[in-house]
Amino acid sequence: MILLRHGQSEFNLHFTATRRDPGIFDPRLTELGRSQAEQAAEQLADQGIQRIIVSPYTRALQTAQPVAARLGVPLSIDPIVRERFAFACDIGSPRAALERDWPGHDFSAVEEVWWPPEEESEAGIVARAARFRNDLAARDDWDRTLVISHWGFILSLTGQSIANGQWLRCDPGAPGPERIVWCA
Repeated sequence: MILLRHGQSEFNLHFTATRRDPGIFDPRLTELGRSQAEQAAEQLADQGIQRIIVSPYTRALQTAQPVAARLGVPLSIDPIVRERFAFACDIGSPRAALERDWPGHDFSAVEEVWWPPEEESEAGIVARAARFRNDLAARDDWDRTLVISHWGFILSLTGQSIANGQWLRCDPGAPGPERIVWCA
């Protein structure tokens, strides 16, 4: 599979500068983030992607928009690939708002409130990533699947920290990371 971290969000911009949670719920992409999404769409054009799984956060959906358009591939929206719930930005938009804002997408697999009510532990996100890894490894199209996700989820899957707009390949059949370093 290919893992793509969403483009720079308003939260990323402020948090990187101050190392403090700016209190932005479900942030949108910045101008740089939109540019990163466009660049990713170009870079991924010849990778043979036939399936896209995307997190329901606005920043991930905005990143997916030019990628799906460029590739001509529909989106499957799945909260399992969401970010670790630890900051204000991890409070998402309710399903009804997502359906209103993104009328061309199917949110039927998304609960009205799909993010957890309290901080998710490191062990919790690692277990969620392992479940996703196992489920995807059982599919015959895993090598043609793009997952548009977040720093913490990608770190939990691979042990690697990647920047906004970056992507990497991951074999879900390979062992998960032995050690994860939780610092941004």
